[in-house]
Amino acid sequence: MKFFLDTANLGQIAEAASWGILDGVTTNPTLVSREDEPFEVLIKKICETVPGPVSVESVATKAEDIIPEARELARLADNVVVKVPINIEGLKAIKVLAQEGIPVNTTLIFNPMQALMAAKAGARYVSPFVGRLDDIGHDGMELVDQIVTIFNNYGFETEVIVASIRHPLHVIEAALMGADIATIPFGAFEKLVQHPLTDIGMEKFLKDWEKVNR
Repeated sequence: MKFFLDTANLGQIAEAASWGILDGVTTNPTLVSREDEPFEVLIKKICETVPGPVSVESVATKAEDIIPEARELARLADNVVVKVPINIEGLKAIKVLAQEGIPVNTTLIFNPMQALMAAKAGARYVSPFVGRLDDIGHDGMELVDQIVTIFNNYGFETEVIVASIRHPLHVIEAALMGADIATIPFGAFEKLVQHPLTDIGMEKFLKDWEKVNR
């Protein structure tokens, strides 16, 4: 499973990239609004830091506007992926962009039919938002399981990005289900490698090393 970082913060991205396990980045208008850099400068810097896909969101609402905006976003860097929300206008745009070779990450997926329709339209990625479903009393990971099964049934090459992750358990469940990608906030990213028994073990080994005759 690929690990994407869900952030627009250059410091977090550089730190995660230094671990040797970062495969890509996803941004959205909320994440970008928290940074001081001008938008295009920020996206270009992120794309230079991360060799993998960097999702950048279209904010237009009509296909006739989404398509030219997506073309401009794609020109920022070779590894830009354009995020397009799932709706009828989004599907129209996805079809055109896919034909032009511009990769699309279809976002705000909340049911399996939305994911299937996006895949049929030509989306490179679909992003089910598991945390937001959990927040309203639904099982977000059940949606991921359904999408993975449907895509496997019909041989879709569209990759599933598990999004809106709240905690490491979401990542573990996604990996067990065979999801292609998890896009993870930096705080949860750090927790993936942490375990109290690891800390206790390191502390014991270091104390014992002090006793070694050197």
